[in-house]
Amino acid sequence: MSENKMSVQDVIERLAASYSVSSQKALAEALDVPANTISSWIQRDSVPWKAVVKCVLDTGADLHWLVNGEFANANLADKPPLKGKALYDEIVSSGGRPVLRRILDAYGFRMQKDLGDLLDISSGTISTWVRRDFFPGDVVVTCALDTGVSLDWLATGKGEMYPAATAAAVEANDAVLKIAKFRLESGELKEAGVWSLDRSMAPSSTDGLNFIEGLNAGWLVDTSAQKIGNGRWFISIDDALDVFDVVRLPGGKVRLTNSAVDFECSVTEIEPFGVVVFTLEKHV
Repeated sequence: MSENKMSVQDVIERLAASYSVSSQKALAEALDVPANTISSWIQRDSVPWKAVVKCVLDTGADLHWLVNGEFANANLADKPPLKGKALYDEIVSSGGRPVLRRILDAYGFRMQKDLGDLLDISSGTISTWVRRDFFPGDVVVTCALDTGVSLDWLATGKGEMYPAATAAAVEANDAVLKIAKFRLESGELKEAGVWSLDRSMAPSSTDGLNFIEGLNAGWLVDTSAQKIGNGRWFISIDDALDVFDVVRLPGGKVRLTNSAVDFECSVTEIEPFGVVVFTLEKHV
């Protein structure tokens, strides 16, 4: 069980979404409990575990999604797909709060205001969806295209939140970091597109990362580092960039070394561009 305090209101909204109902009264009927019981759960801030179990058994909803919203298989029951008017009626009937709950989950939002800010929709309009059990088809389509969630799940609450292929693609994209690539030419950097690397090879903070390609080597450079210390650095001397191995010396001096030069100077005479995280060398 997650150690984070869950929102009872969110759990109840996911229960309603799974049953495709939009009012506490309808949810109470689906759960076979008195009408005022749901209000009591909210007032006591008490998660209705028996109702959660019943919902899983009744609808096939994913238990983890019901409890914490982290993974959403709103309905896994093995039923033949609806078509035509039956499908249309089911989509329309899942309007209001259930579809709003799924839209918020797809975007990772907790507040209606966040959705309104993203899509430039007033809070009053979103509240109207709930009051009138309205199905916002344009927003549903936008959300599906924007987030990659399954349109079937978004519209009806059935099936998986992410199709298998989409989920795999999302996971693969999350593992790849794309950063700016430059080419070092005569002491200047020329834009050279984008460079991709596995996130496991990157430092914990990826702000300021660049890849610089030279004649026989390439360097992953963290430009957010500006306090020169021992190590390999890209340094500007008289407005010309080059890579040096740096050793700090007493008296505010540094020793700079690379394949072409080896000299000492004051730290105030050089300007750091960034520290080298790793070097890729060519051996051909």
